Formats: sequence, structure tokens, C-alpha cells
Amino acid sequence: MNSRYDWITKEMSELAERSLERSLPLITPDSEQSGKTIWIQGEKLLNLSSNNYLGIAGHPRLIEAAKQATQQWGTGATASRLVVGNYSLYHQVEEQLAAWKGREAALIFPNGYMANVAAITSLVGRGDAVFSDKLNHASIVDGIILSRADHYRYRHNDMEHLEHLLQKHGNARRKLIVTDSIFSMDGDHAPILELTRLRDQYDALLMVDEAHGSGVYGEQGEGLCHALGVHEQVDVLMGTCSKAFGTYGAYICADHILIRYLLNKSRPLIYTTGLPPATVATIGEALRIIREEPERREQLRRNGDFFRHALTDAGFTLGTGDSPIIPVYVGENQHALEFSRQLREAGIAAVAIRPPTVPAGTARIRFSVMATHTIEELDWAIGEIARIGRELGVITS
Repeated sequence: MNSRYDWITKEMSELAERSLERSLPLITPDSEQSGKTIWIQGEKLLNLSSNNYLGIAGHPRLIEAAKQATQQWGTGATASRLVVGNYSLYHQVEEQLAAWKGREAALIFPNGYMANVAAITSLVGRGDAVFSDKLNHASIVDGIILSRADHYRYRHNDMEHLEHLLQKHGNARRKLIVTDSIFSMDGDHAPILELTRLRDQYDALLMVDEAHGSGVYGEQGEGLCHALGVHEQVDVLMGTCSKAFGTYGAYICADHILIRYLLNKSRPLIYTTGLPPATVATIGEALRIIREEPERREQLRRNGDFFRHALTDAGFTLGTGDSPIIPVYVGENQHALEFSRQLREAGIAAVAIRPPTVPAGTARIRFSVMATHTIEELDWAIGEIARIGRELGVITS
């Protein structure tokens, strides 16, 4: 082996010793298209690890929308949006997103990571201050680092700590508060109402990442900010199309002036080829399904409540919240990996989440339910999860 890579070999060995090395599983979708079952290396598993919350990733309407867009526009955008990649589909879907969110304008991005980095690096820089929840998604953290603004992390959902930091650093040129609405590894909510109060009191901008709230909360799936009635007090409403939408991409909804500014300042948008036409078309069609079929959200909520309460009754320690994300805390990395391995042997796909995604000593199995799961399927899974949990000593009841 090339000696220049000795340091890589050493680091990989250290990761393996700490049960932190990762590998890519080979996934094959199941023919029934609901997403609730998948095949991994020849094994059919009940899928309890997907962000496809409403179960529409394989919906016939999305597939047909992708086919029609491909036939009309081809397979690729062929350029960045500011060159010749901004076909009319973009405009149509952005108008739909803005109307859905009750905001003046919207801007579609290739993915959530790029949307967060684009917004943060455009709105703040040297001399500015960003106040970020300690459990925010890595894309938010990376956006702050790349912005070169001063980064102040407040304790998770601790509004007293946030207010202390806002008072202490009130002389910053610009101030941005940023949070997930639903925290992706814990499944709990941000205190959005209190955040809007602090935004007004300290003359800050507020950005909320609704990646795991869009499609799940609100009368038409608009997100947690809408469910709480404060969406107009949030300067940047970001969301992804890779979770409840069942497709790919991301968007930011805001006032016209802010969207115009992002269009001119966000490097991840300016220097990236546009999304394929098929993807943009599926975003629009997914949005129509989300708005037209509230029963999917209702079933998702029932499934989540059932699964969460049953695991709690079985003796597991869970995260708080009412989202489809239901983490079971295990502790050490190797225990979480063994739990995941035995679940797979039992016919359940549920992935172990380890540092650096979560803090050291808090490795967990991150379960996520879907609207397409039946109560019978979830009940069977709970029985297997409890059996394995007792065998491994995760629960003692």
C-alpha cells in the first residue's frame, strides 16, 4: 500500500476500534412501492429508518410527473439556473411553494445541505453573530463555519441561555438565530413561539429549518411554524423535498427582497447546475398530494403515537416529542450496532446512530414510522424490538 496513505489507514483503524466506521448498505426497493419494506443484500425488511414519512416516494403520480417532464425537457438542466438551467417548471413550482407557505416568494435549491449553507453564508459574515441550537443539523453548523460569522451555540432548546448570548453579543453588526423545527436525531420540537419573541426583542433574523416538519405538521402540511401560527414572523423558512415529499431538492420561502438577495449572493445556487426537470416536476406533484390528502398526516400521527407509547410501556428510554422520529437511547456505540444487527436478523431495518452525528455516549436506534405502516406491522416490530432489547439488557422489564 502507498505509504502516503499510512495516516488514513491509522485513522480508519481507530474508527473501527471505536465502532465508528461506516459502510454503505446495498438497498433494493420493494415492488409494492409504499416504501415500508425494502431489500438489503437479499433480505426483505420492514423499513423503520426512512424519512419517507407519508409513503409517497413511489407514488404513481410522482412517477408519471417525472416521466412527462423528462419527455418534454430531457434528463438534465444542462447549466446553472442563472445561465440556461432555469426552465419554466422552476417558476411554476416556486409559485406553488410560496403560496403554500403563505410567503411572497420561494427559491428551489438542489438539496437541504446546500440551502442551509446558501442562506447562512449569504446573510451573515465577518462581524456578524449566529446563535444556533447545539443540536442543529450539520448543514447548519457547516454554513455558519463557512460564513465566517461568530458562532454562539446555545444549550438545546434553552431560551434563557439564548437570551443571555443575545444580550452579551448584542453589538454584532447583524444577528441570526437559526434552529431546526424538528430535531432530526431526537425528534423533539424547537420552542418556535419563544424564538419569534426573542427575534423581535433583539432585532435579529430568524431562520427555521423545517426539513422534518414540512408535510407533517400544519393543516396542509406547511410545517411546525404554520401549525403554531407564526410563519410570517420567521425570516427564512427552509424545507427539504427528500423527506415527506418523497423526492429530492429543497426550498427557501421568504419575502421577495430576501429571495432576490439570495439569488444574487448564494454561491451554492449560483455555481451549481439546476435540478433535473423530472425532480422539479415531482416536487410540484408531491406538494399537491400533501395538500390534497391530509389523511396521510393523520395516519402518520396515529402510527407515531402507537409506536412511541408501546416502546415506552416496554421500558425503553425514548426521546420526547410527537414527531415520526422516535429514538431509542442505547448508550455505547457497539451496543447500538449489535442492537441494529439483531433487528436486521429479525426482519427490521433500523439503523444505529453514533457520534459524531450524536454526542458521545448517546448512541441510539433511530426509528421512524411512515403513514403506510399498518398497526399490525408496527405491533409485530415492537414485539421484536422489546425481545432484543431485553436480551441485550437495554431494558430489564
